[in-house]
Amino acid sequence: MRGAAARNILKVWILAAILAAAFAGVGWLLADERGAALFAFASLLGAAGAYAVGDRALLGMLGARPFALAEDPLLRSTVDTVAARLGVSPPKLQLIDDGFPRAFVVGRNPRSATLALSSGLLTALTAGELEAVIAHELAHVRARDVLTQTQAVLLATTLLELTRVGGFLTRFLITVLAPVAAAFMHLVLSPRRELAADAAAAGLVDPHDLADALLRLDRAAELVEFHASPTTEPLYTVSPFDHGDRVSRMFATHPPLADRVARLRVASEM
Repeated sequence: MRGAAARNILKVWILAAILAAAFAGVGWLLADERGAALFAFASLLGAAGAYAVGDRALLGMLGARPFALAEDPLLRSTVDTVAARLGVSPPKLQLIDDGFPRAFVVGRNPRSATLALSSGLLTALTAGELEAVIAHELAHVRARDVLTQTQAVLLATTLLELTRVGGFLTRFLITVLAPVAAAFMHLVLSPRRELAADAAAAGLVDPHDLADALLRLDRAAELVEFHASPTTEPLYTVSPFDHGDRVSRMFATHPPLADRVARLRVASEM
């Protein structure tokens, strides 16, 4: 886990350096050295702002609200217990008033993470399955995947939102910016992070519970309508998007579900 955390921190620094270099190149074309320095400085300021408030921006965009302890004391207790077993600080909790079952974590580090759960998730899963999903998400916190996921999704979402200018420019900008956003996302997010989080969770809970939860979340897309930017795909425990769509397919970072379930079934027999 320490090696994974170090790699994730390094990836974020590399992403910031690439963006600063790209902006510096644009500045150089416009105003030589002064332009390069100004654009690079602006890029680093933007990166610092994203680091500081990126998690709150994503939570607001996805409709999350603060969790009140009186709403579900058992949920807070479950999250705290799983966090203690994983050796991380208990995350802040937020709820999404949405029937589609989903969960994700955002934040900068294990001390500032926020776990968001939808109302649909709380009603769709059994107690064991819910604990398994929470363990999976908090495993991302321990490995610092939460940092790379938050920053990569925020960057990709910002780039994709720039395409919403309307008219013929929309199609052109999607053609140009969507692959760039997807490239940045795949630069820092590997499908292996999901397998590692599954394995860490399986060490705490019944692997069958996690496997069953993954299958239940995957089938939810067939039963409940879901709307969100495809750039948010890396946040979720299971991808809720139809990857038959070209743009959604660009941002797919999860390994095949069948592979994840098979690994968990094997783990339960060991």
